[in-house]
Amino acid sequence: MADATEFHDRMLSLGLARVSEAAALASASLIGRGDEKAADQAAVNAMRDQLNLLDIAGVVVIGEGERDEAPMLYIGEEVGTGKGPAVDIALDPLEGTTLTAKDMPNALTVIAMAPRGTLLHAPDVYMDKLAIGPGFKPGTVTMTMSPSERVSALAAAKGVSTENITVCVLERPRHEDLIKEIRSTGASIRLITDGDVAGVMHCAEPEKTGIDMYMGSGGAPEGVLAAAALKCMGGQFFGKLLFRNDDERGRAKKAGIVNFDRVYTRDDLVRADVIFAATGVTSGSLLRGIRREPGWVTMETILMRSKTGSVRRIEYRAPVK
Repeated sequence: MADATEFHDRMLSLGLARVSEAAALASASLIGRGDEKAADQAAVNAMRDQLNLLDIAGVVVIGEGERDEAPMLYIGEEVGTGKGPAVDIALDPLEGTTLTAKDMPNALTVIAMAPRGTLLHAPDVYMDKLAIGPGFKPGTVTMTMSPSERVSALAAAKGVSTENITVCVLERPRHEDLIKEIRSTGASIRLITDGDVAGVMHCAEPEKTGIDMYMGSGGAPEGVLAAAALKCMGGQFFGKLLFRNDDERGRAKKAGIVNFDRVYTRDDLVRADVIFAATGVTSGSLLRGIRREPGWVTMETILMRSKTGSVRRIEYRAPVK
C-alpha cells in the first residue's frame, strides 16, 4: 500500500478546487457592494473551513499576513485534518478585493499546494517581477535587461516587431517611468488596477489573452502564487525582492532569506510539483465570473497540476440556499 503521507497531487487536486470554489461562492453576494473587507473576510472564512476538511497536514506559507496581523489563514497556521501528507499552502482567498467590491474584471480566488518545504516563504514586501509565456529559450529575457531591451528581445524571439508586443503592467504611480519606456518601443500596454497573479497568468495564454509579457513590482507573496501557476501552465518567471526600510529587511530575515539581491526563478520559488486552483469571482480574460440565475449559481475554476501539465476548466453549478 502507498504511504498515506505521500504527496498524491492527483488525489488532492479536486479537493483544492472545492476550496477555491467555496471561497468564490462566499464572496458572490458581495460583488459590487463596495465593501472590500467584508468580501475578503467571507472568502477567508470559507476557504479555511474547506481546507480543514482535507486530509492534509498543511501549513500556510503564503497567506493573509503574519499571525498578529491576521486572525485566520495567517502565515504559519496549520490547516487540514492532520492525517495526510505534509504540505505547504499558498493562498489568496480573494485576489482583487477592490475588483470584487467595484465589480471589475479578473477578481479570483487562488490557492496552491506543494510538498512541505518547497514553496518560498516570501515576506510581505514588494517584488520586481518579469514573466513571459512558454516556448522560449532560457535567457530570452532577463532581469538585468532594461524594459525596452526585454521588449525587443521577446519580439525577436517571436519573430515580430515590437509593435506586436503587449505588456501587462500594474497601474501605479511607481510605474510611470516603466510605462513610458515600454511605450517608447512601440509596444502596447495592458494596465490593470489590481490582481497581478492574474496579470502574470495572462502571459501563459497570449493567443487568448493578448498579453505577451508582465513587468513591474507588486507583492512578493503574489509572486509565489504566480510562479506556481506558471509552473503548471508553462512560462518563465523572475522575481527580485525590493526593500524600502529595515523593517522589511527584518521580515525577510525572519522568513529565512539572507541574500537580499537574489533573482528568483520560477523554480526557485516553487521547488517541487505543485497543484494550483483559481475560481473566477468577476469575469475576465482568464475565467468567467460567478453567474446568478433564479435558484442557481454557476462558477468556473481552472485546476492545474505541474507534474502532468494538465489544465482543467471546471464549471460548477450549485443551488442557492
